[in-house]
Amino acid sequence: MIVALDNKTDIHQLCSWANGTWLQQTSNAAINELCIDTRKIAHPETALFIALKTNLRDGHSFIPDAYNKGIRNFLVSTGIDTSEYSDANFVLVDDTLSALQKVAKAHRAQYKIPCIGITGSNGKTIVKEWLYQLLSPDHNIVRSPKSYNSQIGVPLSVWLTDAQHDLAIFEAGISQPNEMEQLAAIIQPTIGIFTNIGEAHSEGFETVKQKIEEKLKLFTHAEHLIYCKDNERIEPCIAALTTNTKLFSWSKNNDADLSITNIAQAGSNTNITASYNNTPISISIPFTDSASIENAIHCWCAMLLLNVPQATIQERMSGLTAVRMRLEVKHGINDCTIINDTYNSDLTSLLIALEYLEQQKQHQQHTLILSDMLQVARPDEELYGRVANLVQRKGLKRFIGIGDALYKNKHLFEHQDLNTQFYKTTDEFLKVFHQMTFEEEAILLKGARPFAFERISSLLEQKTHQTVLSINLSAVTHNLNVYRSKLNRGVKTMAMVKAFSYGSGSYEVAHRLQYAGVDYLAVAYTDEGIELRKAGITIPIMVMSPDMMSFDRMIAWKLEPELFNMRSLNAFNTLAQSLDLQHYPVHIKLDSGMHRLGFEPAHIEELTETLQNNTHLKVVSVFSHLSASEESVHDDFTRKQAKAFEQMATQISTALGINPIRHICNSTAIVRHKELHYDMVRIGLGLYGVDTSSTIQNELENSGTLTTTIAQIKEVPAGDSVGYGKRGIADTNKRIATISIGYADGYPRALGNKNEAYVLIHNQPAKIIGSICMDMCMVDITDIPHAKEGDSVVVFGAGLPVTQVAAWANTISYEMMTNISQRVKRIYENEA
Repeated sequence: MIVALDNKTDIHQLCSWANGTWLQQTSNAAINELCIDTRKIAHPETALFIALKTNLRDGHSFIPDAYNKGIRNFLVSTGIDTSEYSDANFVLVDDTLSALQKVAKAHRAQYKIPCIGITGSNGKTIVKEWLYQLLSPDHNIVRSPKSYNSQIGVPLSVWLTDAQHDLAIFEAGISQPNEMEQLAAIIQPTIGIFTNIGEAHSEGFETVKQKIEEKLKLFTHAEHLIYCKDNERIEPCIAALTTNTKLFSWSKNNDADLSITNIAQAGSNTNITASYNNTPISISIPFTDSASIENAIHCWCAMLLLNVPQATIQERMSGLTAVRMRLEVKHGINDCTIINDTYNSDLTSLLIALEYLEQQKQHQQHTLILSDMLQVARPDEELYGRVANLVQRKGLKRFIGIGDALYKNKHLFEHQDLNTQFYKTTDEFLKVFHQMTFEEEAILLKGARPFAFERISSLLEQKTHQTVLSINLSAVTHNLNVYRSKLNRGVKTMAMVKAFSYGSGSYEVAHRLQYAGVDYLAVAYTDEGIELRKAGITIPIMVMSPDMMSFDRMIAWKLEPELFNMRSLNAFNTLAQSLDLQHYPVHIKLDSGMHRLGFEPAHIEELTETLQNNTHLKVVSVFSHLSASEESVHDDFTRKQAKAFEQMATQISTALGINPIRHICNSTAIVRHKELHYDMVRIGLGLYGVDTSSTIQNELENSGTLTTTIAQIKEVPAGDSVGYGKRGIADTNKRIATISIGYADGYPRALGNKNEAYVLIHNQPAKIIGSICMDMCMVDITDIPHAKEGDSVVVFGAGLPVTQVAAWANTISYEMMTNISQRVKRIYENEA
């Protein structure tokens, strides 16, 4: 997480704003950038590293890394031995988060510009981004990047403000009482928007009323507040406000400043008419869902309040585009990786996307295809000079610029090691595309909407089956942190990425987990580990089912074997001796009662005799597997397993005089058996949003969505059969859709003719009819009249959990996920 712009505040001013004292002062450096993550540093010479303390990390432990990367300015809350940092500035404060917020508050106070503050349970980011689309032709806008609306995200967002901005749009979210006052003081909104109230983050509040009242504190000093009068929970709380804030309401049912008189769907558009100041007005938006209608009306109110002419509002509303919340990562032609971020193009979003491009270590060459940046109120030479500087700093090998402004400023990109090409239009680029070579490289597509970069993306993407498994990498990180939050401080994490990361894609998921700071990865077989090493994964990898014939390859690729019997131990020990290895890391598997693999109690003495005084091998961990940690009926057996494991682990530690990492917990046991966390835990399917015990299922986010498309629709008369074996019979006249997924894709044959099994089309269930074929199957869409050929079909995802589909097939979620065929395209989404 990093924010950088032209603030040019010096370190003395920051020290004063933060109420800090000097731990060490060496210079009065200019500070442009606030950094809380050493993995994301744009300009280290003008960056301030803020050592935040959270439940998961203490930022002070990353000071050496920040210093080694060139940062010389630090904000800390504990004493630091500065002798190793003689040329660095250190500002000492009581609390670094509080200091960050004070700095942002003081920085915001320098700019007397209108500011729209947005809060609510849902829609904050969409409303913010749509307001940016609608108002950016008239204003130079600073806004929250992504969904930066937390106690940390808000101050980082506000830091982006500089003298060139004439309008600010920031969102704010809270999860417990007494948080909003801090955010209100930082944002200082002049116009407020309260989107709605729902169940999100309700666990931190005693009542919904309390949550509303807390959120309303954002608008204590706002001049205006926009809200929907129809919400029966919000309206009384707003009516009870005692501030001088002027209310701007809208309603479909009551008198309001903007009274909605009609909402009518017209194909893929929605026409909305209203009365404003006793005058009929209207807009049309290219969306039909209720959430989009609500979000658009909030934007409509804001534009009216800002005195935007109604004709302008109508024109811009009709051109609203969907807000894509995540970067998409896809497999491309010739073993390329395509990062598609063609929603918008500005300096902040470019920096975020370049940081993600930089993480693609599986490719040595990184390429950026960039369009002109529109509605950025900076002189072109200054703007593209900054872009050229970023390109050089990030070590890109190829840059392709598209647009008149980039073409005119191509001289700024004349770096010695950079291959550059410039085109005035996307069409001009497409005409020569087939003369170019894109091979084994990571390619970032970053284009403003008018440049239609989706046409470039379609050429670069690998042409595959229309069935797609979308993996939300941000959800994987979220789920990892949910489990981390259950651990005692100091407990390590091992992430299971075996079986192609439970069908989700090994490298992409492994890279995200490495980036998120897990301590170990675990694979099933040596080849899986080798592929991860080839792709740039550097953290320790344990191989859980090593083939003794591959021990030499494991050593060559620095993989760590699980040794589970004397045969495997002796074989690896003999190889280690022949290669004169010293202290090679190995993991000892103990059988505590599952009776699959592992040393049993009777074998421990022989094991320790072999390892005593052995300098070739180093036991880094001892571990075991729980048989039934998710089932309370077997808790006595789980405790019996734990006791057996502890006895064997203690025997090994005592005999060898070592203190290896001990681990036995899987995802479910992390929550249900906290006393068994020991030194490390193993997280598997829980990373992908599935908790088999349902203990914390509501805290996890779905990370995988399997979709396909409707290939053909037929009208089938009553009595006719559908599919192989005449197993599906139409009991009435039916409308049947053939969808492009079958058992060769991993969709179970057992779901054929299941009365309860269905897929989702337009968010409505469409039941399976007939047998599941190899490449397709048929569903009943009689009750979904708007369905048409080419429409998307959800096989499993947020609205239809994989656990439910597995239950219909009389199997388990593990089997469902791992059986998804490799011919199914994987798309990786990362928070944009």
